[in-house]
Amino acid sequence: MSASEKEMESLRAGRSRRPLLAAVGVVAVAAILLAYGAMSGWFAGSGTQGATVILVGAGATFPYPLINKWSLEYHDLTGVQVNYQSIGSGGGIAQITGKTVDFGASDAPLTSAEREAAPNLLHIPETIGAVVFVYNLPGVPTGLNLTGPTIADIFLGKITKWSDPNITADNPGTSLPDENIFVVHRSDGSGTTFVWTDYLTKVSSDWASTLGTGKSVNWPVGLGAKGNEGVAGVVAGNRYAAGYVELAYATLQKMTFARIKNHAGNFLLPTLDSTAAAAGNAAPTLPRGEDDWSHVSIVNAPGADSYPVASFSYLLVYRELNVYGSSMTQTKARALVDFLWWVVHDGQAYASDLLYVPLPPAVVELNERSLGLITFGGIPVRA
Repeated sequence: MSASEKEMESLRAGRSRRPLLAAVGVVAVAAILLAYGAMSGWFAGSGTQGATVILVGAGATFPYPLINKWSLEYHDLTGVQVNYQSIGSGGGIAQITGKTVDFGASDAPLTSAEREAAPNLLHIPETIGAVVFVYNLPGVPTGLNLTGPTIADIFLGKITKWSDPNITADNPGTSLPDENIFVVHRSDGSGTTFVWTDYLTKVSSDWASTLGTGKSVNWPVGLGAKGNEGVAGVVAGNRYAAGYVELAYATLQKMTFARIKNHAGNFLLPTLDSTAAAAGNAAPTLPRGEDDWSHVSIVNAPGADSYPVASFSYLLVYRELNVYGSSMTQTKARALVDFLWWVVHDGQAYASDLLYVPLPPAVVELNERSLGLITFGGIPVRA
């Protein structure tokens, strides 16, 4: 077994996944809960009187595997139905700004202009994840060594062959084909793209001076695909392709991905430990939920064990919920805040199995304060 295969075996060791509920099981559970609700007039924890509450969210694809798991578990627990549309961070910000969803999700913190358009929004960090360089090279396992400048040059179209000297020099003994690199990137407004380009901006002066950081950039080369799932699918289906996706997508689809050279000069695979190390020093310096988060970044973090492309992912919710008209009631407001409270507490138990890092205690405390600020008609929802 090669060193990289051992690392992957270690990554997977000890992780047991509970299978997702089958469709028949979900219907059966829902029927039981509805029957109980009809008899007792309420669902435990939801504050609902005699009716199922439906919460609607939209946004980042980065945390979708985890949000989907939360939705299933929370429905099983309370009867509250959480419908989340995985449409990208840009779409999530647009929808919550337009008040067409109850909560948004983004891996990119709001810009100054976005905050001005929706000044009442709170940032609620929900999890921490990693973005990985995935590739499809027959015979080359996970663990190809790449530096930040090399990755930037691939996405700038300056490095076009897998046999380029910049790649082969960092991978002695690895046979790399003299084939063109088929670059794949996101086509939609994406928080994953924001994290990826934030990293490339910090490690490559050429990238910083030409494209910079953003949820969307003017890619000079490559094919666009929608969502993390879209990029993962194109890379998996095409030999010699390369792209960037959140770690959970790469692992669930059994894709190969690179070790990336970190700030300390070490080539690292993304693991729970190396992703947590990147976020380790950030918590004490984070702003309050109602403040400006546009400067928050944990890419290229210091530390020998820090994976260099890591990020918080955020839920976005209005501080005053009586801004939706008739679609938001006091009962629904309480259900929304109860769900968010559960997410940042009990919901964190589901993160590690899906290769997301549970929130550190200091971030949970920050979120508790933020959720305590949420009101409906000026009255705190969590009294």
